[in-house]
Amino acid sequence: MILLILNLLLAHLIGDFFIQPKKWVKDKEKKKLKSVWLYIHVAIHIVLMVILVWDSSKILLILGIGALHLLIDALKLLLQKKKTKRFYFFLDQVLHIITIFGLVYLYYKLCLNSDPLISINLNSKLLLLLICIAFLTKPTSLIMKTVFTKWNISELTENNESLKDAGNYIGILERILVFIFIIVGHWEAVGFLITAKSVFRFGDLSSTKERKLTEYILIGTLISFGIAIVISILYLNIKVYV
Repeated sequence: MILLILNLLLAHLIGDFFIQPKKWVKDKEKKKLKSVWLYIHVAIHIVLMVILVWDSSKILLILGIGALHLLIDALKLLLQKKKTKRFYFFLDQVLHIITIFGLVYLYYKLCLNSDPLISINLNSKLLLLLICIAFLTKPTSLIMKTVFTKWNISELTENNESLKDAGNYIGILERILVFIFIIVGHWEAVGFLITAKSVFRFGDLSSTKERKLTEYILIGTLISFGIAIVISILYLNIKVYV
């Protein structure tokens, strides 16, 4: 069961965060149910699940998840407003994850008449590692970007020269480093990473006296490191039976 869930979660991450261009999202928000990209998006999810699961006996399960994915996305497009966009983004992701867990549980319980397993094997552990690392890249960046839509960040950064997307790549690298340090048991390296970033970033900011920008970077750093630490702890605390 766990291996199946991990494959479905990986398909969700790829479909929702890695191969969904911004123009698709904008078109869906503008045209809502009339947008062709809504249905292409769901079709891609179904194809990804078929490829990763690769089991014809589970095609009904996959179609069920795809149908609910379409329903959830459609309701989000119809209900969300500009002020509630952040709320519906997170609600949308939570409902997709609940759908995957819920339908897989029902599939094993009702269709196979067997108790769902709670342990995972080595292949599942490697897949979980891949999912954790993938989640800490673009998905987490998009989550943080959604959180920061509460503030007009462009006003804070327009006069600060920087390499294109440098902040995004720095965030991804620091989260992956935090994840690696924790799973290999070197928490002290995380403290060193935080100290090093503080020296380089906050020293410059204090000299320019940009209080709002300092607060923005501080919040972003805490969220970024916090997500990486939580994902690392979750990864370490899943029991493995090889």
